Amino acid sequence: MATLIIDHPAWTTHDDGTTTRAVLANGAVWQARWSGADLELHALEGSGPEPRVDRTPADQLPASAPAALRTALSGLKRVVRLPNPDLWDAITTAVLRQVVRAAQARALYQRWCAAYGTRDTALGPVALAPSPKTVLGLSDDAFREVGAAFHRTALQAAAAAYEQHADEWRSLDPDDLVKALDDIPRVGPWTASAATADFTGDFSVYPHGDLAVRTWAHRAAPAAALPDAERQFAVTWQRYAPDRYHLHALTLFTLAWGTHARTAEHNGAPADRT
Repeated sequence: MATLIIDHPAWTTHDDGTTTRAVLANGAVWQARWSGADLELHALEGSGPEPRVDRTPADQLPASAPAALRTALSGLKRVVRLPNPDLWDAITTAVLRQVVRAAQARALYQRWCAAYGTRDTALGPVALAPSPKTVLGLSDDAFREVGAAFHRTALQAAAAAYEQHADEWRSLDPDDLVKALDDIPRVGPWTASAATADFTGDFSVYPHGDLAVRTWAHRAAPAAALPDAERQFAVTWQRYAPDRYHLHALTLFTLAWGTHARTAEHNGAPADRT
């Protein structure tokens, strides 16, 4: 048994029960398809190596975490995740998550890509994040038309910085990438950490005091007596998993539990942060 984490807003679940997402990897467009067992990748346009897929087993959860939380998260068995192969998309996604609720951010991301990033492939049109050059050329009205006026300055600052530093950024380790992205005006530590986790697949750098992590941890194990306050929660969370290996698994499994709880309840997720 395995569980797909559908934390990225490009994931779409279809009437037949399958879940798909298009990604850009080294200039090629791929479709990821999940039918319940494992993730399949098919090239839609271009060629090259398949994007990486991470599969994290439940035995990587830290033994020091509360038993009730470990029990709830272990029910996922193995979490399958597609690290975002496109750093620019990861940055775009994190910026569009600023301030708004997850359901709103998902809808905004999809409108943004459909309006300014749609490209034709052999199997039909695919909506991807518009390129940095496209973003830099958009008018203020273009941002307002899709509801992204609030995010304009951050997106354009990120696009300008990406044009200059992309090659360097892609070679950085996760900690250094967080620092580099945090230097972009209007990005900030939350967005930098979320984008880095999405791109590298390393959730030890995710913002562990994030409201989503706190909410899903409390819901998964209400008897675990976890702190409510952001800073205190983050300190406690890191105490449960003092090394990167276990911290990654604990955070990843909690967010995966939450994406499926949110889907089942149809009530949206907590507001994201800047």
